[in-house]
Amino acid sequence: MRAVLVEKLTGPDAAFLTDVPEPAGAHPRAEGQRLLVEVHAAGLSFIDPLQTRGLYQNGVPTPYISGSEVAGVVLEAPEGSGFAPGDRVGGIIWHGGLAERALALPEYTVKLPASVSFVEGAALYMNYATAWYAYHRAGVQPGETVLIQGAAGGVGTAALDLADAFGARAVAVVSTDEKAEVARRCGAAAVVRPDGPWLQEVRELTGGRGVQVVIDPVGGDRFTDSLRSLAIGGRLVVVGFTGGSIPTVKVNRLLHRNLTVTGITMDVMEQEHPGTLRLVRDSVQALAAEGCLHPFVGATFPLDQAPAALRSLEERAAVGKVVVMVRSSG
Repeated sequence: MRAVLVEKLTGPDAAFLTDVPEPAGAHPRAEGQRLLVEVHAAGLSFIDPLQTRGLYQNGVPTPYISGSEVAGVVLEAPEGSGFAPGDRVGGIIWHGGLAERALALPEYTVKLPASVSFVEGAALYMNYATAWYAYHRAGVQPGETVLIQGAAGGVGTAALDLADAFGARAVAVVSTDEKAEVARRCGAAAVVRPDGPWLQEVRELTGGRGVQVVIDPVGGDRFTDSLRSLAIGGRLVVVGFTGGSIPTVKVNRLLHRNLTVTGITMDVMEQEHPGTLRLVRDSVQALAAEGCLHPFVGATFPLDQAPAALRSLEERAAVGKVVVMVRSSG
């Protein structure tokens, strides 16, 4: 079968299209459960360019097939998994997605309704599961205002789209006019720019109180102002560090304003609270079935241009989700 292979950890240009053997056994994280998917489209995320340089914390040794997310049709499914051959599915697999067939994990896979294309399906699970869990961990309530950093990225656009499902008002932080338009299309009630007096603008938008929740996949030098943007008793959810640096917190800021800062890593939480993964998966699948999710795909690439797709993420040129077409039917 055709697949995009990485043999050297020198960056996106090390990826190349070639023929490889069919997937054997089960996904390494699937505990022996073989869920085989005919891939129609593959979604890329920040994981993928990092892995091509050996920088992702849960990376795999070379050679490996790139591609962290897939959408396609089930070919083989384990008994009791809830999946059957012929099901249209999408899910995160961390690596192996840029191939004609891939091994998936039942607890990280959702069924796609007929209204969701394979391209949209490849943009669904990782971003919406992350964003949904961020809302869940923050305990977002109807009527609250949520500030979303990096709001034109994959997780950011999903978080904007989910605001209605939680009854929240979303304020987007984006860096360009193009990204501001994307944020508005995805549901932002207001947009602010980090190169301007965005903290003051957020306070004005909230009558001087501040927002109840911040969802932050960026980190970096905006983090302190994200804390300052919170109302008394506000909550900040750490999703990642696409800004390139890991910020530190002066805990007196938390003390004086009764603030809460939490991180989210679903598979780690599963170890202490079994059922976390199933809760997230079932919640995302239910919203998809109800037609509540509208994945924003910023760019699509053919399979033979996978290195360019990976570069677009590394160079931070991408908005929304980057999807690679593995089959024309995607």
